[in-house]
Amino acid sequence: MDIQNLNSNFPGGHKQSINHYQYYLVGDIFASQHLNISMKIYKQVEEASIALGRFSALIEKIPNPTNYISAYAKKEATKSSQIEGTQTNIEDAFIEEKDISLERRDDWQELHCYIKALNLAVEQLDTLPLCNRLIKQTHRILLSQARGKHKKPGEFRTSQNWIGGSRPDNARFVPPAAEYIDSAMSNLEKFIQDKTIQMPALIKAALIHYQFETLHPFLDGNGRIGRMLISLFLLEQKILKHPILYISDFFESNRANYYDALDRARQDKDGVSHWVSFFIDGVYQTATKGIQSTQKILDLQAQISTQQIPTLGRQAKNAQRLLDVLFNQMIVNSNTITKALDISANSAQKLIASFVKLGILKEITGYKRNRVFIFNDYLKLLHD
Repeated sequence: MDIQNLNSNFPGGHKQSINHYQYYLVGDIFASQHLNISMKIYKQVEEASIALGRFSALIEKIPNPTNYISAYAKKEATKSSQIEGTQTNIEDAFIEEKDISLERRDDWQELHCYIKALNLAVEQLDTLPLCNRLIKQTHRILLSQARGKHKKPGEFRTSQNWIGGSRPDNARFVPPAAEYIDSAMSNLEKFIQDKTIQMPALIKAALIHYQFETLHPFLDGNGRIGRMLISLFLLEQKILKHPILYISDFFESNRANYYDALDRARQDKDGVSHWVSFFIDGVYQTATKGIQSTQKILDLQAQISTQQIPTLGRQAKNAQRLLDVLFNQMIVNSNTITKALDISANSAQKLIASFVKLGILKEITGYKRNRVFIFNDYLKLLHD
């Protein structure tokens, strides 16, 4: 795609008016296979790719990377849900539903539907390409409970939606009319799977996210699915070995600039370059922050393993196993530990007491019975 000719194909070059408001009609914006990229963007792609490589390599140094990857996905679920107004925090991702108050249960369910949807989507990439079928299945799980279950989970919309405002004619942005969604999403699917397009994967990911957000093909959950697509695409392209690049935190921290960049891309050809540059900067910053967080987690794990656990004598073996559990499930009780380590309730309670004494675990209920403990230092790192 030649940037000079982009405006005639991208939304913003083609508007139509219905019922006194405008929506963007998305044509086959990916018909051409070439994109002129400035040297600045090439440099950004190079720097972001190096940062992603360093991040991936560091993940491999973690003794049990699966636990960290799972926790990192829960952090992304929290951030992505917060963008949509869900009142959750990282602790909620590790708490069982029975321990959540009734007034917060809908938010908890939405958060855990996100986690379930993301995990299943990653698993399905082993047997399915990143296609509309997978996207719909992921959306069905995302909206399977709580507030979203009446918003046609797993189905492209058949009515008009809009972003901001109380109705289309005062909205900040009005996506294409429902009659165009099937064909436009089919075009997007073809673009995702077209291996003949000579384009850096990070730039292609930027365009995929931009196009999905512009189409807004579902009645609800578009933002969350659109952010998932970034990681899923980079996984499918083998740019990532593990699902570790989650950019929601960057989008949330730069929310006004994010929306402005999307709007500019819809309005003129120069805006497309601006969007791509903004997106890749987000990839770089996210990967760099991931490197820093992962190194701190490695340091924490090493410090506890080499300095604190050896002081526990005969408990040391089970203590190390418990530490591995805590890096995946940072909020625990005696029953959790009894089951996870397959030890007696008495042994679990003694192990907890040792971890509390060492400052690894902190009791958070204040109760004498049914007490709950949190791995506080790890929580602080996930909040960073």
